[in-house]
Amino acid sequence: MKIFNYEPLITKEQLKSASGKKKKGARAENWTYTLKRIFDFIAEQKSRLFLVLFLVMISSVLALVGPFIIGRLLDRFVAEGVFSTLDYWLYGLVFVYFLYGAASYFQNYLMVGVAQQTVFRIRTSLYTHFFKLPLRFFDKRKHGELMSRATNDMETISSTLNSAFIQVFSSILTLTGTIGVMLFLSPALTLITLIIVPIMFYGMRWITKRTSLLFKHQQAAIGELNGLIEESITGQHVVKAFSQESEMLRQFEEKNKRLRAVGFWSLTYSGFIPKLMNTLNGLSFAIVAFVGGLFAYYGHISIGTIVIFTEYARQFTRPLNDLANQFNTVLSALAGAERVFLILDEKEDNIAGEHVSLSGDVKFDNVSFQYEAGAKTPTLSNVSFHIEAGQSVALIGQTGAGKTTIMQLLTGLYEKTGGTILFDNVPIESISKASLREQMAFVLQDPFLFEMSIKENIRYGRLDATDEDVMEAAKKANAHTFIEKLPDQYDTVLSSDGSQISQGQKQLLSIARAFVADPKILLLDEATSSIDTITELHIQAALEKLMENRTSFIIAHRLNTIRKVDFVIVLNEGKIIEQGPRQKLLEQQGVFGQMLNV
Repeated sequence: MKIFNYEPLITKEQLKSASGKKKKGARAENWTYTLKRIFDFIAEQKSRLFLVLFLVMISSVLALVGPFIIGRLLDRFVAEGVFSTLDYWLYGLVFVYFLYGAASYFQNYLMVGVAQQTVFRIRTSLYTHFFKLPLRFFDKRKHGELMSRATNDMETISSTLNSAFIQVFSSILTLTGTIGVMLFLSPALTLITLIIVPIMFYGMRWITKRTSLLFKHQQAAIGELNGLIEESITGQHVVKAFSQESEMLRQFEEKNKRLRAVGFWSLTYSGFIPKLMNTLNGLSFAIVAFVGGLFAYYGHISIGTIVIFTEYARQFTRPLNDLANQFNTVLSALAGAERVFLILDEKEDNIAGEHVSLSGDVKFDNVSFQYEAGAKTPTLSNVSFHIEAGQSVALIGQTGAGKTTIMQLLTGLYEKTGGTILFDNVPIESISKASLREQMAFVLQDPFLFEMSIKENIRYGRLDATDEDVMEAAKKANAHTFIEKLPDQYDTVLSSDGSQISQGQKQLLSIARAFVADPKILLLDEATSSIDTITELHIQAALEKLMENRTSFIIAHRLNTIRKVDFVIVLNEGKIIEQGPRQKLLEQQGVFGQMLNV
């Protein structure tokens, strides 16, 4: 059985890049930037943080006082044989360690509050930022990977702030104070103790060269695995329908092995640090004890000084050990924080503009758009049309013609790459996204329902809608009948995928949500595609009533659903090949007329 069988699962190039030379200053600049961002979030708790640092200083000083008192006790009461004031010294020693324990407790208590509040602010900023990002950002990233940044990476930051911050600062103070007292007691023994520092430095350098990038690989591997798991769970119906369980398991095994390999090497290399520190700690203690014993034998120092020095020699390597151990934790946290801040640094969607009360007049003037920069064929090319307020318009064309893209540009979910979009002769850039969207209602081809009651799902179209408004909207959408048959009726809580009801019923709830929104502009993207023919007739009548005196854009492959629209736009490969009033196009017997005759 091979013990070290993980190396093939991480490429030699990656291991080489983890241990090889990097561009000068690149890593330090990233760390400095990430640390600065973290401290920016801590800044609002400066007073509490200063109190923590003050308590750390107190506990560090008290940690140095205790061994010094013990050494002086040995010199005075054992070597000199004077016991008259021994009890006072012992009481003082107890008091010192009591204060040390109290300071340590309160510094940890306060730091937990600082850490949790800081992580709370970062997590809130991240979640808020998600809603400000354009859809292009989400199109290019797996949702599970984003969830990993909001959960796993945030938890890594939290645990590091809870423990590492105090530990690092305390270790630095203890190390500085220990060296100072050691120099005061015996410069010769201090120099002997410091012999291990170069060994420690080069050992740490060798290890951290390999761990820093490996921790980044580990966080990325966790994100990839979470992305696959999230995708597998949400797509269970498709996986089972096409019997692709074995393929999903294969992908999972591949990513899981990758995570295991990266985790193995990162923890293996980082595990060298405590082993190295413990070895050097023991070596230092042995050297100090041996040389100190010789100094005492020849009368250069007292027994008490040897006791103090051996304790300080151990205390000298302990903060170094703590710093070494915390360094790995900090590396992991910085890798996670960097991934979080990369999202926070993403450019936000342009939501600026003024609130404009719309009548529903819409104009496209030579509008072009492409999802990917540099694409050979744009999704829309020089599209122009004018829809007057209150008109209904049908967008017709084959799949990929650009119908849904026009809808997305209307709502500002994507920004055009050319041309002008006007609402009531006001450029879309001058209208705030909130103002624009609150005057629109959507019924999409794939309705999305939240894990809340049916009542709240319908009310999502207008949060101030009363229960009576919700019920009236459901009746207009022909959803009231099936809702009344559910065990809890309007209070029935839907699961995240709405599996308790049919696809058609989900669409009915989505239509009811549009009814309750009472919009100026209505967008219907294959709104009746998941509904049976009989139900479609009832829904069509309700939709026709809903579209009265409202500007309505309708995408439909079933041409009978657009038999009463005012205007028709026929698209092909991102271009308008025919447009005009419905009756006029029928009389011309062009592309639209031929479609109806097929």
